[in-house]
Amino acid sequence: MNFDALCVYCGSRPGTDPAFRETGRRLGRLMAERSIDLIYGGSAKGMMGSVANAVLDAGGGAIGILPEGLASREKAHTDLTELKVVSSMHERKALMERRSDGFIALPGGLGTLEELCEVTTWAQLGIHRKPVGICNVAGYFDPFLAFLDHAVRCEFLTPQHRRLLIVDDDPRALIDKMESFEPFIDKIWLDESQI
Repeated sequence: MNFDALCVYCGSRPGTDPAFRETGRRLGRLMAERSIDLIYGGSAKGMMGSVANAVLDAGGGAIGILPEGLASREKAHTDLTELKVVSSMHERKALMERRSDGFIALPGGLGTLEELCEVTTWAQLGIHRKPVGICNVAGYFDPFLAFLDHAVRCEFLTPQHRRLLIVDDDPRALIDKMESFEPFIDKIWLDESQI
């Protein structure tokens, strides 16, 4: 599978570890190198700004999707290939999903986790068949991954659905793994006609 565009979820803050932003910049440069457009939240700040600037500086395309209510609070990036301002968070997430061939989470807060969990749930339900990756920079997602393993042990999450999340700490290795992703549909959840 080759990607035309990947959605990257990450924080509008930079975080405490310089490795967070450096890995975001590495991911951005790699995406531009591979002619993969960035679809992201549209902010010029924090992790989001680092990834977008790296894509743009390397000659790639960066498309921001930002709800009206956050356009001033998150400081919209004004130098993007395209900035789409939408009316709601729901519209933002739906448009990000439609325009992307896959999804990567970098370090971030509640918004990043919410988007990651929602898009993974959509994969579980068969709403999309796109790969979902976590770039586990400096072990940032270790507690979250441990929770998912706990959910498997408690039988709230199947091992098959746990494997929907592709994890690596290196952006290049992560994208390589995502390119070889084989989608599946669990017939328990959705009828093919609902997809």
